Amino acid sequence: MKASFEKYISSYVTTIVLLLVYAVGLAVATFIEKYWGTATAKSVVYYSPLFFLLQFLMVVNFLAIVVKKHLLQHRRWGLLVVHFSFLIILLGALVSHIWGEEGILHLREGESSDCMAVRSAQQTTYHTLPFTVELVKFTLTRYPGSASPSAYESELLVHVDGETLHERVYMNNVLDVKGYRFFQASYDPDEKGTVLSVNRDVAGRTITYTGYFFLTLGLILCLFEKNSRFVYLSRRLKSLCQASLLILLFASSLSASEKKGYDMSEVVQRYPVSEAHATKFAALPVQSGSGRMLPVNSFSSEVLRKLHKEDHFGKLSSDQFLLSLLTMPDMWIQVPLIALNNNELADYFDLSHETCSYAEMFDSNGQYKLQDKLDEAYAKLAADRSRFDKDLLKLDEQVNILHQLLNRQMLNLFPLADDANHKWYAPGDDLSLFSGKDSLFVSHIMDWYVSEVQQSLKSGDWSKPDEIVGMIATYQQAKNTGLDIRPEKMEAEIQYNQLDVFHQCKKGYLILGGVLLLISFIAFLRKERQIPYLNVLLMAGIIATFCFHMYGMGMRWYIAGYAPWSNSYETMVYVSWATVLAGLLFMRRNVMTLALATLFGGVILFVSGLNWMDPQINPLVPVLKSPWLMFHVAVIVAAYGFFGISCLIGLMNMILISLLNAKNRDTLKQRVEELTLVNEMALWIGLALMTVGTFLGAIWANESWGRYWGWDPKETWALITMVVYAIVLHLRLIPSCNNRWLFNLLSVLSFTSVLMTFFGVNYFLSGMHSYGQNDQVKGIFVYLYASVVVVILLGVKSYLQYRKQMSISK
Repeated sequence: MKASFEKYISSYVTTIVLLLVYAVGLAVATFIEKYWGTATAKSVVYYSPLFFLLQFLMVVNFLAIVVKKHLLQHRRWGLLVVHFSFLIILLGALVSHIWGEEGILHLREGESSDCMAVRSAQQTTYHTLPFTVELVKFTLTRYPGSASPSAYESELLVHVDGETLHERVYMNNVLDVKGYRFFQASYDPDEKGTVLSVNRDVAGRTITYTGYFFLTLGLILCLFEKNSRFVYLSRRLKSLCQASLLILLFASSLSASEKKGYDMSEVVQRYPVSEAHATKFAALPVQSGSGRMLPVNSFSSEVLRKLHKEDHFGKLSSDQFLLSLLTMPDMWIQVPLIALNNNELADYFDLSHETCSYAEMFDSNGQYKLQDKLDEAYAKLAADRSRFDKDLLKLDEQVNILHQLLNRQMLNLFPLADDANHKWYAPGDDLSLFSGKDSLFVSHIMDWYVSEVQQSLKSGDWSKPDEIVGMIATYQQAKNTGLDIRPEKMEAEIQYNQLDVFHQCKKGYLILGGVLLLISFIAFLRKERQIPYLNVLLMAGIIATFCFHMYGMGMRWYIAGYAPWSNSYETMVYVSWATVLAGLLFMRRNVMTLALATLFGGVILFVSGLNWMDPQINPLVPVLKSPWLMFHVAVIVAAYGFFGISCLIGLMNMILISLLNAKNRDTLKQRVEELTLVNEMALWIGLALMTVGTFLGAIWANESWGRYWGWDPKETWALITMVVYAIVLHLRLIPSCNNRWLFNLLSVLSFTSVLMTFFGVNYFLSGMHSYGQNDQVKGIFVYLYASVVVVILLGVKSYLQYRKQMSISK
């Protein structure tokens, strides 16, 4: 009995089974949390005795394998350090769970307390602190001219050991007193009280951070240690023949479809605003609803995309459109401008399909057609709203935007001198706060300007409107205080808009990657002397496009003032960059990998450019203002790039395996082996980055919220992704599972965990990681489901061919 237990507990099969059960258990827990709440998920799964037993068995299994396989004698230090670091992290989590304290301290201004509330699934208890905390003042800072919080801060007096300490706590700035750490969690609606989260976990935090350190060290050793698996793969790849690879040319042709022009009304076409003047007007700074300072060019582009789902209206640029709308509002009311993609909605309210006009929104009595149904939609809970309801709310938002523009609102051009919140006002706003000459200027300048633009539309002389734009610019610079409206920064954003960097990179990646695949295919069939030179030329083009891509990200960083990977759109752009970078790293080893990476990078940019992705630059919510966030997202999203490369290589290998026959068996087997080696190397790098990135996120969470792991769905699915890829990489240790077909199939299927982490959590689940959430992400799931079906069919076909060739070789 004892021998049998030792046999099973030290088996690699047991390792895979335990990891698989662990991943499935975590996935189930995230859905339990959605339907039955966090407390239920913690009690049933995360903190249950069975879950602790499972983790204990994983530890015992690893230690038994270390002893049985004599890993210490083999001096596989990277492998040992990585796995032992997980033991340290688990120990730290156990210490935190048993001895750590976590609670809430709620204070009103002038109030002091030494009692924190600790909430559990059953009840709320109170713990006494060894000191007293007094709230002197709570301060909420908003973005200029906006209701959106920029930061919130608690000014405290801490009475401890006969001393009084004057301290400040705000997001990402922690107060540490006698092992208790205070974090700015929330505040009262009247802004006179604060909610601080309190955490005491010195021992657990120290042990856990030690584990993170050794984990990072171990992963570095795994990639560079001379006897590591990764270095072995690299050597083996170099030893293989470097002949050209057989590429199956994808049956689909990627063509860039240009945006169709719009058949505008004759009146609008007859009076286009001068492009030169529109450019001058577009350079004026304006304050967005979120408080960000941006040029009118960005504002007009965002507005037109909201209304029309395009960045041009026929031949009019967004700036020309905005000026024309301000100048001829009565005419634009009749123009079909508002994009409408719900025919059911159009039929119900008797609206034109695809695009409708503002005038169509009102009946013959001037009543707003949408009002009754809007009231019904708003009366429902968000989860109970149908697609009709959601599309109705979006249509109402578009109508409101157009209504405000027609009434000269939203275009916040005029700063109010000495305003404490640095608010700017639009010509159609209540301007009664302005006084003296300022009041006279802001009240009449727009009427004068519009009148002169109307005259210029007839005469063609734009000198007077140019002069008035100059007067507005002078007024802005004179009255502005505290906001960055430097002309050079506005010009940089306009240049960024005009370059349309990521759209151009998308076309470059798709064309260059597709041609590189074609050249590789031709090289396999025919030995042409020119082909190596063509490859070099194409690779140079890819590198140039990659550098342009990086330049665009740098421009966005400069404009926004923060790292450009903080929302859905920016993350997709960064994933594309990381994917092509991964391909470039393997360029010398395998040109095919670069071609696939480049194509995939282009596809990702194509997805980022779809209408449901919002490229708008917005201010950060306070919790995202942390350097740990920048490192966390940069590393973890880079891992997605390597996982994407692995998925494409696995897919290509299955195609090649399905084409095996007696004539090409030897050649294709060698090509599949080469690509499989690259695939495994990409997975090792991806898993290392994913692991480091996940635990960098834990450090961010600890410095922002006071806990380094809270079983938030996004955190949990990041851990599931790590476990899934660990299973794929460890299956080779089981002889019956160590074959190229299974490895490549799993490298494709495991990418679904990445998609779930990146897209699915925001759509299917909920949690704290919802800053970049996009409700319209569901549009992409149709393609994902179809892709899964294709992969399954291809997997079956390649498996049958693989078994057939294996039987022949025997």
